[in-house]
Amino acid sequence: MWKCRACKKQFSIKVGTIFEDSPIKLSKWLPAMWMLANCKNGISSYELGRAIGVTQKSAWFMLHRIRLAMQAKSFDKLDGEVELDETYIGGKARFMHKAKRERVIQGKTGGAGKTAVMGILKRGDGVKPSQVRAQVLKGNSGKVIKPIVRENVEEGSNLYTDSHGAYRGLGEHYTHETVDHAVEYVVGNVHTNGLENFWVLLKRALKGTYVSVEPFHLFRYLDEQTFRFNERKDTDRGRFLRAVSSIVGKRLNYSDLTGATLCRT
Repeated sequence: MWKCRACKKQFSIKVGTIFEDSPIKLSKWLPAMWMLANCKNGISSYELGRAIGVTQKSAWFMLHRIRLAMQAKSFDKLDGEVELDETYIGGKARFMHKAKRERVIQGKTGGAGKTAVMGILKRGDGVKPSQVRAQVLKGNSGKVIKPIVRENVEEGSNLYTDSHGAYRGLGEHYTHETVDHAVEYVVGNVHTNGLENFWVLLKRALKGTYVSVEPFHLFRYLDEQTFRFNERKDTDRGRFLRAVSSIVGKRLNYSDLTGATLCRT
């Protein structure tokens, strides 16, 4: 604790970090960060609450604050060999109550009624492992996807995608090769298996650990899984220190997290 001579206010080491205004001690915050950074399939708020002795509601808020610290934004573009792919997050129709199925599932395809997510993966070069970026899409058309590709991938890079029509036209700025998944999954060096691996890890965490994730919060879980995937070659200690080093200048209020601020406006 430190007291400013000018304004006469007291400040703690938590000010300016994801811990600010939290009554929970650092002796509980730091183990929570360790567990989320190193549990391959994530950790639920119920499990965390039991482990460190806080309520489920507090644990849920803590986990989302830690996910904010794990958020990695970069202005550097990916280059070299890059894979592009999209997936769809949502419950399976056969597990839904009939009323919900009729309300949610509006089409005949597997992605109907689900949230679209796009992944961009730069393949490893033998020295550095592959790195991935993922984000929630507002649609899966070319008008939505192509600007994201241009924003994240250096022109002239080798792009590998499936035969989805939204990727047509990328050959103007990239070396673009496709593989038709209705026929085959690998043609020489042309495949999206790196991203398929990432999708498996993501869905294993969402379905196995978190069970139900609202689309409103999905981007936070993408940040969590992206962090663990990109830091997978590091040690447990290294991942923990990497997460701790990103706690400054990031703030998340409970009203913002729950959408209460949006409701008032």
